Amino acid sequence: MDQKTDAKDSKKVEIKVDETVALGQYASLAAIRHSREEFLFDFAFLFPDGPFGKLVARIIVSPAHAKRFLEALQANIKRYEDAYGTIIPADLPPPVDFIQ
Repeated sequence: MDQKTDAKDSKKVEIKVDETVALGQYASLAAIRHSREEFLFDFAFLFPDGPFGKLVARIIVSPAHAKRFLEALQANIKRYEDAYGTIIPADLPPPVDFIQ
């Protein structure tokens, strides 16, 4: 390994996590949009007793981060399926509109 790789591998980033963020949010729907400069990931909860839902999180990332996210998600899904079996996708949700 060269010195750049050694220096990169030895650094560790510590991230502070607030309690409210650590609790997480449940989302039953994800919508993804993009422009040339960014990807938007919208996560929403669809209420089971009505044709409506609520946006619970919006994450905006660069295209490079979106690609790393895809690679990490694919690797995690493979490990999950290796351990627990194939994931059977549910029916697709109905089309959605975001309102304010």
